[in-house]
Amino acid sequence: MRADDRQYTLRGIPPALDRALRERAKREGKSLNQVAREALKRGLGLPEQQQISHDLDHLIGTWQEDPAFDEIIAAQDMVDPEAWP
Repeated sequence: MRADDRQYTLRGIPPALDRALRERAKREGKSLNQVAREALKRGLGLPEQQQISHDLDHLIGTWQEDPAFDEIIAAQDMVDPEAWP
């Protein structure tokens, strides 16, 4: 059995804890299992694994060349010699 396959069965979960876990899972769009694992890690002071963000995935492949924009950016990169004596 791999470490990722280990399973636990928890009994006697207080209603307030169940409600809090389920609300967080719903709010964050995560599974109850994932939220419970994260809460256990935090509670034990274990480091969070670096998570890969997918917030900007919808932008992948949408870049369009824009020469006018490139000119404006190039102008911002120019140093004014009078401003730097």
